[in-house]
Amino acid sequence: MNETSIAVIDSKLLFNVFGPSDVNLRQIRQTLGIKVILDNDKIIIRGAPDAIRKGATLLEQLQKTALNNCSINPDDISRAISEVNQDKKITNAKPIEVFGSKQVRPKTAGQAEYLEKLRQHEIVFCIGPAGTGKTYLAVAKSVETLKNDQVKKIVLVRPAVEAGENLGFLPGDLQAKINPYLRPLFDALADMIERDLLKKYMEEDRIEVIPLAYMRGRTLNNAAIILDEAQNTTIAQMKMFLTRMGDSSTIVVCGDTTQIDLPENKKSGLIDALNRLKHINEIAIVKLNKSDIVRHKLVQKIVNAYE
Repeated sequence: MNETSIAVIDSKLLFNVFGPSDVNLRQIRQTLGIKVILDNDKIIIRGAPDAIRKGATLLEQLQKTALNNCSINPDDISRAISEVNQDKKITNAKPIEVFGSKQVRPKTAGQAEYLEKLRQHEIVFCIGPAGTGKTYLAVAKSVETLKNDQVKKIVLVRPAVEAGENLGFLPGDLQAKINPYLRPLFDALADMIERDLLKKYMEEDRIEVIPLAYMRGRTLNNAAIILDEAQNTTIAQMKMFLTRMGDSSTIVVCGDTTQIDLPENKKSGLIDALNRLKHINEIAIVKLNKSDIVRHKLVQKIVNAYE
């Protein structure tokens, strides 16, 4: 049987890497078909040559992930093994620090690239299927900038376009009718900011969650601005939204070009913008795919089935 060894970066990290009662380690052993033995300051890996190579890469990268104070669970192990099997680089990007002790970190190579673009560019477009974390990571990054006083406010925007259901049949006044469209944005915020603090920020207008139509005529300075479900904007709406950007602001545009709910005679403003703006170096365009889906593992299979 072939054998290799890798260094233990920090023995204190191994509990996170191996998991409670070695649950992560057992998953690695079973999936890759290798033996893993801890010997003081090194990890010995035994098995077939290709399996040893993948196991060594996996355990080295997982230790680096743990260095960033990231928790590692069985789902993370499954994604990391999948990336190793495809000879992709395992992500160990620095996590996003939101409020309290909570961290948000990219879980795939595509998400890590997306986060890097969010940290480097003032305007970022991100397209991809459901469950790839397009909006969630953008919201997390904006919350981090608000926490660190890098911006004065967050503005989260969505077009109120119906997906097969009629807005007019919903009960209540206009605000009550609009709220269901904005609910996913509220959910993301609630996952990152304690309830009372979130309520305080919204009362102080430091966080706005609004329909796209409410953006007309505004100039937003020193703000983190996110447009969600951008595939459901018209060309005129997209131009209107992008030109709201003021001094010291950032914009993230998220959407899925396979789920357009506009009337057939309307062209998507997202698709149009991607074509118009792709040659502007200061604007980043990130394309996520099925391998970046981080919801329940069945979501990826459902996406495959509908394709």
